[in-house]
Amino acid sequence: MTEDAKAGLRRRLRAARRAVGDAERAAAAAAVDAALARLGLPRPGSRIAAYRAMDGELDPLPVVRRALALGCTVHFPVIERFRAARMRFARPEGAGFAPGDAARWLDLVLVPLVGFDTEGRRLGMGAGFYDRHFAFLRRRRVWHRPRLLGLAFELQRVPRLPADRHDVPLWGIVTEHGVYGRAGSAR
Repeated sequence: MTEDAKAGLRRRLRAARRAVGDAERAAAAAAVDAALARLGLPRPGSRIAAYRAMDGELDPLPVVRRALALGCTVHFPVIERFRAARMRFARPEGAGFAPGDAARWLDLVLVPLVGFDTEGRRLGMGAGFYDRHFAFLRRRRVWHRPRLLGLAFELQRVPRLPADRHDVPLWGIVTEHGVYGRAGSAR
């Protein structure tokens, strides 16, 4: 897929997710949380990372609230250098952020996305923050933590996305209609 084709797909999918109404958006977020609860995720006391929804992304807030009730430590991405596509994960503290755990010590990372396919390929915003930050997962053969789990609306599913060399595949994707990828078979 050419970069122009990816840009066009991003525009179309971002517009579609922004068009989701408030009631449907809240119901989808609750359905995703319920699906994760059925999978036993997040596990009590685990270290997870989430994101703050923007630009029509599926809101992980119901999952975050449940994670906090389960005694989980919740981290959020903090962009350090935009031009270098560098980020870190930190814990909210007061009006700012406290240092967080290194990415390799996280158990579960809830990942925003623009589009996905059922093989675990993700179309992000195009800056490569998550692929660069979790590149070490491509080299691991035994220890596959953290598990990267995309959250999306079903309307963001596409038949097939190309796999670029630098892409880090998702462990799974959860929408209001189902669980895709390896997460779907991980009971």
